[in-house]
Amino acid sequence: MAAISASMVKELRERTGLGMMECKKALTEADGDIERAIEDLRKNSGLKAAKKAGRTAAEGAVVTRVAEDGSFGVMVEINSETDFVARDDNFKDFAEKVLAKTFETKSDDVAAIMDGEMEETRQRLVQKIGENISVRRATVANAPADGVVGEYVHGGRIGVLTLLKGGNAEAAKDVAMHVAAINPAVARPEQMPQEQLDKEKSIILAQPDMAGKPEQIAEKMVQGRLKKYLAENSLTEQPFVKDPNTTVAEYAKANGGEVVDFIRFEVGEGIEKEDVDFAKEVMEQARRS
Repeated sequence: MAAISASMVKELRERTGLGMMECKKALTEADGDIERAIEDLRKNSGLKAAKKAGRTAAEGAVVTRVAEDGSFGVMVEINSETDFVARDDNFKDFAEKVLAKTFETKSDDVAAIMDGEMEETRQRLVQKIGENISVRRATVANAPADGVVGEYVHGGRIGVLTLLKGGNAEAAKDVAMHVAAINPAVARPEQMPQEQLDKEKSIILAQPDMAGKPEQIAEKMVQGRLKKYLAENSLTEQPFVKDPNTTVAEYAKANGGEVVDFIRFEVGEGIEKEDVDFAKEVMEQARRS
């Protein structure tokens, strides 16, 4: 049997767009013959998945799981091309398998999570459903000492893990629900990046009512508005969504806890979606035929 070199695997990957393990397996079965490996992959529809890999997958689901003792939690975003597929039972089963492995390994390394059998499962799902499916990101949240991790998923599209020092699972879940609804920028005012504060300050100084103000008065106005900005964008300072008469920090404290941090995933955030003109696409195909 011919030795399968890294350069051979690299060439096959470049020519097919398939994963390393799949390319290595195909080369092994083809005794190192790249052209034969490509032919075999085409026969087995392996290239169908690769062709779809370039299509934008900005729909999908966010799934979470927290340990029974609240000591840690994991969250994963799995993407599909359409919302319809995200509601498919096969897609949901795959998402749960990825979540289970993430929970078991307590790893946020997507490549490691998907290595081996899990990637083969993904490829089979792509073949069955006919859409690009990808695991975009994963995270692991460890509770502070004597603390707890809370979880909340809204509509399968927004997932949140919250970290409380002290407190209980119910309070942590309520805070996670607030984060899902309001989407604060940071957990606590002191976590706001200085770069963001500087940007906000420049915006405030450019507002019409700041023109001509003496330096000391202008600075007081700036600080007052920055304080308001921090209150509006920091989780602990926001009015609690279930009781606007109390802040999130006060709610947590009333339940024996203190907000430490949060992680929020929203399906497709940051992904530039491709606008497809289907009528134009059909016309172009008709002209080519």
